[in-house]
Amino acid sequence: MIAVLSPAKSLDETSVVPPLATTEPRFATDAATLAKAAAKLTPRAIGKLMHISPTLAKLNAERFRDFGETSPRPALLTFDGDVYAGLQGKTLDAEGIAFAQDHIRILSGLYGVLRPLDVMQPYRLEMGTALKTARRKDLYAFWGTRIAEALAEELAGHDDPTLINLASVEYFDAVATDRLPGSVIAVNFRDEGADGALRFNTFAGKRARGAMARFTVDERLDRPAGMKDFTGMNYRYRAEGSEPDRWLFVRPAASLKAPRG
Repeated sequence: MIAVLSPAKSLDETSVVPPLATTEPRFATDAATLAKAAAKLTPRAIGKLMHISPTLAKLNAERFRDFGETSPRPALLTFDGDVYAGLQGKTLDAEGIAFAQDHIRILSGLYGVLRPLDVMQPYRLEMGTALKTARRKDLYAFWGTRIAEALAEELAGHDDPTLINLASVEYFDAVATDRLPGSVIAVNFRDEGADGALRFNTFAGKRARGAMARFTVDERLDRPAGMKDFTGMNYRYRAEGSEPDRWLFVRPAASLKAPRG
């Protein structure tokens, strides 16, 4: 069983990285190709392409220009943001990191797919970006079926070849699921309102995805069934509304009420 996450826009480029047996990204050469294509763009063009501010556009233009010259960091300790606040990768012990290396993957617009200990350059390149290369119109076309094929190869070595989708739609759309050897289970987190309606809370939902990934690592889960015991952030598995390939976790309205002072 492998769980996939989305990357993060914000990065930790300054914290001390402990001695780790880091690994090289599977698609490092492709990442360099994409970075080279992006490096040809002006900051203004990057800002327009990525819909970001001039300040961020300048930063990322510099990142692409200097790609390969910055000291690389492991993905687990570099991505920062809601998902990774839930994952809490910096608190994993050696055994936890080793398990995550085998069971957690991070989808990436630049690198395709990353293992937690794969080293990476700082970047921002969302999967939905229409970055043109020599023969491809956007990143979905650039990656084609290769991300799924890489995952399929790794899943074939697991006792249970199920893929757990903890990624956003934008990123999981880059996975050609028909190339996978087993089933796919999408995990959905919803908050229940006072009216009984279920809604996705962006902040909490992203953190819950990371927390679920951490749960699978802490519990050393190699089969999906154990995920139903997840209770992080007051989310609970709800059979009603779940399907074999789509599991629903709900925070009841009562758990969202602020305590009275």
